[in-house]
Amino acid sequence: MTPAEVVSCIDFRYITDALTPEEALAILTKSAEGKAARIKEAENSKAVPAYTTSAGWLGYGQDKMRSLLQQTLDAGYKHFKLKIGSSITQDRERLTIAREIIGFDRGNILMVDANQVWSVPEAITYMHGLAEFKPWFIEEPTSPDDVLGHAAIRQALKPLGIGVATGEMCQNRVIFKQLLQASAIDVCQIDACRLGGVNEVLAVLLMAAKFNIPIVPHSGGVGLPEYTQHLSTIDYVVVSGKKSVLEYVDHLHEHFFHPAVIRDGYYVTPTEPGYSVEMRPESLERFEFPGKEGVSWWRSEEAKPILEGERI
Repeated sequence: MTPAEVVSCIDFRYITDALTPEEALAILTKSAEGKAARIKEAENSKAVPAYTTSAGWLGYGQDKMRSLLQQTLDAGYKHFKLKIGSSITQDRERLTIAREIIGFDRGNILMVDANQVWSVPEAITYMHGLAEFKPWFIEEPTSPDDVLGHAAIRQALKPLGIGVATGEMCQNRVIFKQLLQASAIDVCQIDACRLGGVNEVLAVLLMAAKFNIPIVPHSGGVGLPEYTQHLSTIDYVVVSGKKSVLEYVDHLHEHFFHPAVIRDGYYVTPTEPGYSVEMRPESLERFEFPGKEGVSWWRSEEAKPILEGERI
């Protein structure tokens, strides 16, 4: 598609105070200068580096965490994310382990994710307690609806070199416009399912490019890597021209006809037509609710504790 054709896909209502069609066209036209080389990188599956949260889930023991960190490091990953927020003492122990494995000066990047657990003052205080571990960003430090709260957190953490990331709960281009205009984020985390389709995503990609904020999509859910690999490729090849990273969660890909694949720490660029999220019919039948007797998992003995267990 030409720059003008891309611009024609976008609804600019409500966002022209942040990005006009003329500005969008200028961004895309400038980006087109190096597009051929970036297409070659995409064809060689070197356009979208992956990052992993596999070792970072709360509740993992230290041995499992060490093992998973080493496995993913050996697999070529350079970016690692850990969940935090339940206990400052435990989080300091877990981040110490992470830095022991990935190091501080070996080109590996650490990120942390609080999943909206704190108020604004709590977020600032808590992250001061983790600053020595040098995370690139804190993801979702507070309510995803609090644009000004994110801006306050970002301003407070900037002297520490810690960025603020959010966006997975943002449902339209207007919220992203406000986050960008308020200087509230260092990393823009679009969600392929939360936003209303590729056209809406294109608007956000271009606004982020104008404000010089990298796109790092939220991709930690079933089918999301399949979706977002396309969006990160579009951002790099067509819009920003800047290589970023994309989350990869290694489970349940077997239910898709065209599962996302990681090779040498990069997403293998999808080449089949479509969005890569068509699910296998046998998977749909097996997990349909309430489903058919003898076919659906929900009719099995394994499902009974969920269906018949105590209601909380």
